[in-house]
Amino acid sequence: MTIDIRQASHPDAVRHFTTVELRRHFLVEGLFSPGEVNLTYSHIERFVIGGAAPVGAPLSLPAPRSLGTATFLARRELGIFNIGGPGLVRVGARRFELAHRDALYAAMGAGEVTFESQDGGEPARFYLLSTPAHTAYDTVQVRLAEAKSMVLGDQATANRRTIFQMLHPDVCTTCQLVMGMTKLDEGSIWNTMPAHVHDRRSEVYLYFDLKEDSRVFHMMGEPAETRHLVIANEQAVISPNWSIHSGVGTRAYTFIWGMGGDNIDYTDMDPVTMDMLR
Repeated sequence: MTIDIRQASHPDAVRHFTTVELRRHFLVEGLFSPGEVNLTYSHIERFVIGGAAPVGAPLSLPAPRSLGTATFLARRELGIFNIGGPGLVRVGARRFELAHRDALYAAMGAGEVTFESQDGGEPARFYLLSTPAHTAYDTVQVRLAEAKSMVLGDQATANRRTIFQMLHPDVCTTCQLVMGMTKLDEGSIWNTMPAHVHDRRSEVYLYFDLKEDSRVFHMMGEPAETRHLVIANEQAVISPNWSIHSGVGTRAYTFIWGMGGDNIDYTDMDPVTMDMLR
């Protein structure tokens, strides 16, 4: 297991970051190393962002010293999305089979977590996002077919997409973690434009379904001080509350979004109109 610690950055400082500095502070790479669990601990919302890629033997989710607890879920909740082949997750004494794009909400205090692949030829890849929690709810599996889905955008603006709300108040109960997945139609490349910010929440994006030679240009920064990160397949980006979060790809892609903060209201956002962008 490896863990990377990220400090929070003030927007006044980020205005002067080089490309290398932007990537070091906000881009999360190398999530899915075969046979390993890799974690990033961010002091923005105290997110833990991770990837588990079991091959052969099961992998256990450790409790790094950064958490200050005996077990990972002692004071945390955890969202798990499988973006690989069929997999198995054990939470305490319970066993969950996650197909491609299925999700699992693991509640605070639910017990030890382990990950397995069910097909050695097509290993599972589990994306992990965790926030601190204050109450223990039910541990719930959410299959893609059980998500609350809605179609937004238009082909004329190259942003027709389907949003799947999965760890969401209309689907399951959580403390502060809200997660889902957005899939762009073939031929669409933009997400979340016009942009917005969440002054009361921060967000993490995991981009995937990108071909080796494809990229997403993730827009970030204050509306009048925009920056961008060039994202490859299966890389994540941390988006603080003061930053816009939008992206445009060289072709269609899928991303998992996850939020933590003061509330779980999906529609709580501050719009950024096109004339505000610089």
